[in-house]
Amino acid sequence: MLKKLSTSFLLVASIAAVQLPVAFDATAAEARQEERKKRQTRLVGPSVGKKVGKAFEAYTADDIDGALVILLDINARKDYDKAYVDRFVAMMYAQQGNKEQKSIDYLKKAIEPDLLNAVDHGGALKLLADLQMQTKAYKEALVNYKLWMDFTGKSDGNTWVKISQAHSELKQLDKMIVPADNAIAAYGDKHNQNPYILKIMSYFERKKYNDAIKVLQTAVQIFPATKQFWIQLGQFYLMVEDYPKGLATLDLAYKQGFLDKESQIKTLSSLFAQNEMPHKSALLLEKHIASGLVKRDDSNVASLANAWHAAQHIDKAAKYYGKLAKMTGAAKHYSKHGMLLKQDEQFKPAIVSLKKALELGVKSKGRVHLSIAESYFYLEKYKQAYASFKSAMKDPKTRKTAKSWLGFTKDTAELKKVKI
Repeated sequence: MLKKLSTSFLLVASIAAVQLPVAFDATAAEARQEERKKRQTRLVGPSVGKKVGKAFEAYTADDIDGALVILLDINARKDYDKAYVDRFVAMMYAQQGNKEQKSIDYLKKAIEPDLLNAVDHGGALKLLADLQMQTKAYKEALVNYKLWMDFTGKSDGNTWVKISQAHSELKQLDKMIVPADNAIAAYGDKHNQNPYILKIMSYFERKKYNDAIKVLQTAVQIFPATKQFWIQLGQFYLMVEDYPKGLATLDLAYKQGFLDKESQIKTLSSLFAQNEMPHKSALLLEKHIASGLVKRDDSNVASLANAWHAAQHIDKAAKYYGKLAKMTGAAKHYSKHGMLLKQDEQFKPAIVSLKKALELGVKSKGRVHLSIAESYFYLEKYKQAYASFKSAMKDPKTRKTAKSWLGFTKDTAELKKVKI
């Protein structure tokens, strides 16, 4: 269960989309922090600006390679112009998708002089951290996410999620919780599943199952349609041996249509059986064996037969033990089938199955002979009953019972004027 659970924690977040020059004006509204207002606003020189304009035209025409050719040919002399062009080059490489390291190198050069306008500088820090996450440079990404937040004064949910993810990748499991909580606070009413998933992952890996349960109890209320949270909550209850809550949670998950795997149905069926609800256990297994979700193999059919037996539906238990006997050819299943048929007063088919069990070498021969004899007796076949009771006397475990039946059978036969 643990392994399955650990592999079920799948994040749905992705790295934020790269902000390109076309979005500069759209992001200007973000530059409202007091410290950034004090930052000097600069413009590129006319010569560099003209070439940047041509590069931008190429970019807007989806000619990223052409834009790069123009940008890389610029021989900027002023420090600000160099930083601006380096940032633009980094953006273009980021757009190509397979040039992350080149983009990172140019971003570092653009950021280092600390001359870019506030929006550009903040965007460069954020993009650098995102690209470092993509290239698995998690320690460096953490540094630059912090620099971005310090510079912009922003508390961004997606960024806090990435910080928590970075700590996860670095196996700093205890450091995942605070940024995940910060993400939850930053998202506010726009709830996002990712920080909850990260918290659950952290607690699970550290075996803090009760803490994980608390997170999941909240998660199922905020995201009631997310089946994985319901299933995980039920599983965690089982891990801390709170079986009643585990059963209630998984039953509710089932009623919402969230249990769609064989293992989940079998777990719920087993919980019903353990909590003295064998009828529900049997109905659940029967339905999903019939649908094909649960395999019709000897193990599952045996569980179904046992559930019906525990629920005192002897006819149904006998039916499935009969199927099990044919599936396996096992003497013990023919024996059980025959015993249940006898209990259900189906004496003729009971004798057939019980004799088959003897042919297959069943271990409890005395008990089987005794059941055959009783079946013959109730069919008023006293001669055959008497012979079977004598066979049962050969087994020390059934000798005493068989002996008492012998006398009773003889007396009954005499009253019925049947010769033994």
